[in-house]
Amino acid sequence: MTASTPPAADFSLCVAQLNPMVGDWQGNADRAIEAAHQAWERGHQLLVFPELFLCGYAAEDLYLRPHFLLDGAAALDRIVAASRDWPGLHLVIGHPEAVGTCPAPNADAADAPSPPPIWNAASVIRQGEVLARYRKQALPNYGVFDEKRYFAADHRACVTEIAGLRMGLLICEDAWLPDAAQQARDAGADWLLVLNASPFALDKPAQRERIAQQRVQETGLPAVYAHMVGGQDELVFDGHSFALNADGTLAGRAAGFAETLWPLQMQRTSTGKRQWQGDITPLAEPLAQLWQALVLATRDYVQKNGFRNVLLGLSGGLDSALVLAIAVDALGAEQVRTVMMPSPYTASISLLDAQEMVERVQVQHDEIAIAPAFETLQESLCPLFGDRPADATEENMQARVRGILLMALSNKLGSLVLTTGNKSELAMGYCTLYGDMCGGFAPLKDVFKTRAFELARWRNAHAFAGGVENPIPERIITRPPSAELRPDQTDQDSLPPYEILDELLRLRMEQEATAEELVAAGFAPEQVQQVLRLLRLNEYKRRQGAPGPRLSVRSFGKDWRYPITNGYRG
Repeated sequence: MTASTPPAADFSLCVAQLNPMVGDWQGNADRAIEAAHQAWERGHQLLVFPELFLCGYAAEDLYLRPHFLLDGAAALDRIVAASRDWPGLHLVIGHPEAVGTCPAPNADAADAPSPPPIWNAASVIRQGEVLARYRKQALPNYGVFDEKRYFAADHRACVTEIAGLRMGLLICEDAWLPDAAQQARDAGADWLLVLNASPFALDKPAQRERIAQQRVQETGLPAVYAHMVGGQDELVFDGHSFALNADGTLAGRAAGFAETLWPLQMQRTSTGKRQWQGDITPLAEPLAQLWQALVLATRDYVQKNGFRNVLLGLSGGLDSALVLAIAVDALGAEQVRTVMMPSPYTASISLLDAQEMVERVQVQHDEIAIAPAFETLQESLCPLFGDRPADATEENMQARVRGILLMALSNKLGSLVLTTGNKSELAMGYCTLYGDMCGGFAPLKDVFKTRAFELARWRNAHAFAGGVENPIPERIITRPPSAELRPDQTDQDSLPPYEILDELLRLRMEQEATAEELVAAGFAPEQVQQVLRLLRLNEYKRRQGAPGPRLSVRSFGKDWRYPITNGYRG
């Protein structure tokens, strides 16, 4: 993490935009204590951590384990005790609060609600004391959020004075609605502090700032938005903490997709007004944000789950090339291994293109022909298949041979297999269960095929964090996509053109467009019927697939919860 020593100011604040690990109470507390020591040495008066930093977001059903919450209370006690060593420094840290494990110093017995089991809380700490505690009021329960499953909502403001300024606390969803911010203003707040763990989606960083500007304009109060960074299963947290002045202007923005101890100062202008001052890191272009999210999500999933390296099947096609480039940027070439598994139908240029890419990125590469195993399987099954003609069965057998080889290498070498399917294929079932779907993490799970082409071209045009320049051979991008499981096969033999398919899927998934609405929008009725039918029929495949990072407003995962057994056709 990076930091700089702030100049003298009326009030000096630091946002600990850090990457916790869910459930690692000890490790997260250690990181909080280390960050607090650094902030104190640099003269800050307030250090702010994101929402639920102490346990990570989201701990899901771990919250239902009593000992988990007791361990969390002990971790919080460690931080409170350590704060005695930092005179003059206040801390605000997010954590779950369970009945019987944490006191509630800002709650009067007379107006306290009947005790619910758990709150999403934030504590204000100074020199061995918990000065105040805020409990989240607005609990999101849509999309990827399940907070009402675990937490109870509170209804009270929390305003605490620090260095002569009255700080009003909010937690994430509280700031997306007007009530809690207005309540803090009415309770005497001079400024708003918002603790956040807001999952990334395209345009989400800019959207957060627009929402926060609305709260600032409604209340007339400046605001600081302290955000988490890091990957957690399918969620990605992008950082981009920021500060707004009372007129809604941007006063500072931290870097995206990176840990930092980000300093801010509140200073007086010549007219006596207080304004935040901090560095403003520009928001990256959309494709750059997507690439950073893919790299961060892949790195954290691999490393937080205890793997040192990854393995993937390289086909000479776009998707596996894109996953290879992501893996190398995330982990380094020495931690990535590829396997080319040609079938009888693999084109020679696929072998050449795959070889050219591995030479560009300098990863270990092996080749294993699947023809012998495929032929043996055909011989074994021939008496049972009888005279039935070849069909998708033989295509799937080839994919499953590849899956067996990759998983055997994974077991023997201890490498995590990255799957290479994209969102368009998963939507349509254009993938083989227990074949090319084998693996532990699916980086492209929320990347439509049209977007995959855009990302490949973007990465070739940009050197990423000192990585290899132009990693993907041009012919891989320009060749017609093909599974190469039968002679002269292309994806468009079975599917609508990707430009049409992806827009159909986007409208259906993100806007719940009906068949009639899609036809009215200009799509051919037969294409609409095919896409909606395949989207419904292949739910059983997706349910068994690997997790992958959420990049859009609706991904296959927590955002998408349809029954497998489903007779509805609307």
